[in-house]
Amino acid sequence: MTNMATCIIRRLYSLCSSSSVNVSPPLGNLNCISFKLTNSTLSKLYYGTRRSDSSEDTHVHIPVERLTVSYSKSSGPGGQHVNKVGTKAEVRFHVHTADWIPEDIRQKIVEKNKTRINKSGELLVTSEVSRSQQRNLLDCIQKISAIVAEASKRPREPSDEDVALRAARIEKRNKERLRQKKILSSVKNSRRVDFD
Repeated sequence: MTNMATCIIRRLYSLCSSSSVNVSPPLGNLNCISFKLTNSTLSKLYYGTRRSDSSEDTHVHIPVERLTVSYSKSSGPGGQHVNKVGTKAEVRFHVHTADWIPEDIRQKIVEKNKTRINKSGELLVTSEVSRSQQRNLLDCIQKISAIVAEASKRPREPSDEDVALRAARIEKRNKERLRQKKILSSVKNSRRVDFD
């Protein structure tokens, strides 16, 4: 199955010219594919999620021989072709043994994608957006690249202005809390009945 995935990956370069993903051909290693994900690509892949405003591109190298690729029948429209041909692509790899991803990024992938990881620790990505195996496989690899790139992002360091603004908000919140506490205390004291 891995050899078939490698052959399909080699054929995908012609499809990538029309998409927003820049794929650099593997020169020495034919079993590794490299994606260059720009911010526009990430916004298309992760629609509706918050991203940092960094303008740097993320390079993700995916060794194809470490991926398990399988195909099944897709759902949805397509006529008799849907019932005959397995075009739904399913790509999985074991997260904890993926030594091509650094350890800290693997931990973030596990934390952020708990619903995509099965009991054996494999990250499962599926695609049935097209009626072509090659396009669905490319879409799965784009999703894996986006997952790795999202987990690779470093949080932005807060500026001095942000720290000062946060301290002022905390102080204001504490003052309001103490004021409400005093009001509630005076209400309770006014209800107290003295029997002496």
